[in-house]
Amino acid sequence: MEISSGNGYPSRALSNFAPHPFEIDGVKCNSMEGFLQSLKFESIDMQRHVCSLVGKAAKSKGLNKKWFQKQELYWNGRSYKRDSKEYQLLLNRAFNRLYENEGFRKALMATKGASLEHSKGKNKISETVLTKRKFCSRLIHLKDKGKLPES
Repeated sequence: MEISSGNGYPSRALSNFAPHPFEIDGVKCNSMEGFLQSLKFESIDMQRHVCSLVGKAAKSKGLNKKWFQKQELYWNGRSYKRDSKEYQLLLNRAFNRLYENEGFRKALMATKGASLEHSKGKNKISETVLTKRKFCSRLIHLKDKGKLPES
């Protein structure tokens, strides 16, 4: 099953663009895309604003950020090297909080028996905050086991 905001249910509901609110570290996120794009901003106030966005509005906020030059991302006053284990654990925590959203969880469970794919996006970690491979593997792990490791 190809995960895309332009596809039917449940595919579109699993897209990072889908409006599934969740909270991480006391910050309300209205979509996974908002959270992911917020990581490109060092300012906590800007992160919170970007976390409030959904879909294309969130994506466009982070488009011109040059985070990849330093390979550094930010969350709640802390910097993360893109290729670090700590960064991957942060993403796991975010996906675990997203999994607590009933609409997201129902959509994920509706994919039982289907393989999950995402052809949009990139696979080089130096070019994207979340590779399409890691995105799909996180969804599969959540579908099969219910929680990603956080430590």
